[in-house]
Amino acid sequence: MHRAVGHRAAPRARHAPARVAAAPGRGWRAVLHALVLGIGTGAVLLLAALAVVLVVVPKATGSVPLTVLTESMEPTLPPGTLVVVRPTPFDDIRVGDVVTYQIASGEPAVVTHRVVSVTAAADGSPRLVLQGDANPVADARPVVPAQVRGVVWYSVPGLGYANQLVNASRGWLVPTVAGGLIVYGALLVVLGVAGAVRRRRERRARGLQRGRRRSGTTSGAAARPVGRTVIDPSSGSSPERPR
Repeated sequence: MHRAVGHRAAPRARHAPARVAAAPGRGWRAVLHALVLGIGTGAVLLLAALAVVLVVVPKATGSVPLTVLTESMEPTLPPGTLVVVRPTPFDDIRVGDVVTYQIASGEPAVVTHRVVSVTAAADGSPRLVLQGDANPVADARPVVPAQVRGVVWYSVPGLGYANQLVNASRGWLVPTVAGGLIVYGALLVVLGVAGAVRRRRERRARGLQRGRRRSGTTSGAAARPVGRTVIDPSSGSSPERPR
């Protein structure tokens, strides 16, 4: 007499995919980093553009940046406009050109008006007659070649105030801007290093978590027992053999 008892394999444990929770504060740090980076980049680009317009181009071409202070050239050149005056041979100046000239030869005060005619003195030397676009009459005296500083090359409305600030604050503004750029560069380096360290830690944490999931799947899977015949010891008989 015997009885066989069959054992069924235990069901394999199913593991739900693990989800990595976002690190606390990671969202606002990313927003702050993007904000600082955007503001800093915009400030650097603005300073670079101002440097090109106010310093680099005039220096490279021998031009002079000036600021329009009065309304005599409105609406073409309203007050606050930056004008970059490029030296031009007197013979190349034509009617319609906007010219900057010294009120008195050798003096720093200048006027920027439009050429309305070219005349000649009694001795045959050329003269320029100029007039502001907003003025009803021409300037009182013709302009001689020695007074001419040059022809307006380009103008930027509103940027003349920045030019005045640069000229009035050249002693402290340049070091301040340079220091700000150095601080900004150092901040970018610090943020870059901090970001790299954070990403390395996150990758390491994800790797450890994947390792734990693999280990849990292997140890949690129950071995499938093979069906076998169990002898009842009380019967004292051996299992039947096939004939």
